Amino acid sequence: MAAVQTTASISTRGKIRESAGDRVFLGITYILLSLILVAVLYPLIYIVSSSISSPQAVASGKVWLWPVDISFAGYKTVFSNDQILVGYGNSLFYTCCGTLISVILTVAIAYPLSKKTFFGRNVLMMFITFTFLFSGGLIPTYLVVKGLHLIDTRWALLLPNAIFVFQVIIARTFFKASIPEELNDAAEIDGCSDIRFLLSVVIPLSKPILAVLTLVYAVAQWNAFFDALIYLKSQHLYPLQLTLRSILIQNFSGGNMDASEQVKRQELAYLMKYSLIVVASLPVLILYPFIQRYFVQGMLIGSIKG
Repeated sequence: MAAVQTTASISTRGKIRESAGDRVFLGITYILLSLILVAVLYPLIYIVSSSISSPQAVASGKVWLWPVDISFAGYKTVFSNDQILVGYGNSLFYTCCGTLISVILTVAIAYPLSKKTFFGRNVLMMFITFTFLFSGGLIPTYLVVKGLHLIDTRWALLLPNAIFVFQVIIARTFFKASIPEELNDAAEIDGCSDIRFLLSVVIPLSKPILAVLTLVYAVAQWNAFFDALIYLKSQHLYPLQLTLRSILIQNFSGGNMDASEQVKRQELAYLMKYSLIVVASLPVLILYPFIQRYFVQGMLIGSIKG
């Protein structure tokens, strides 16, 4: 009897038929995922649509999904400003150099902490975790940066926040779970030094965690705003975020214009706001698809195992 029921539950193509409860569960799941997709996609579509709509349509609130009276005035205004290009170049420099420095330093401290033979690793890890929970505050940090003569230099955005403690913990867990001690022992028997083992064996096997570190540090560097606002004084050193802030403030301030000119300028400022969001988000959106596979794998291994 059980064999007959089992056979009846299998279709002619060899696939197991879903029960009514399974179909209800999948239906609810698809509905929830669809709602989440809409909640994520709508703001993106709205921002892109607003950035290519006319200033009047954006200011009057006519744009709610699709573009209205398509216009590229916002992008023309953005890219005609020399400060935007300078800010873009600075942000690319801060992102590339800062990410490289951060990844190197994170691997340099996380890998030794993952080895059982490293004396005092638990004590050192305790101090590192302590900085994750407590910090000196803004004023002591500013005094340290000033004492190192980093104020109004590019190093002020590269060194003070070069290492994130959470990334050290994830990288340490990944190395501990994914790099066998037997592999290190075999390399030592063959005369391989620790540095060569790290560069020739550990790094090639650690692409997932390197992708995680690269993406997290790159996004943080690209969106860096507060540190630049505090430590930088020269406009030619401003990253893109600070440059965009200055441009928006200038366009929203009416000055001594008459009412009609002030209204037009504020309408253009609204349009520029959405255009600037698209311009500032584009590099991260381009970068993520290439390392998404490694990012998910590295986050799962680095946060669960160990």
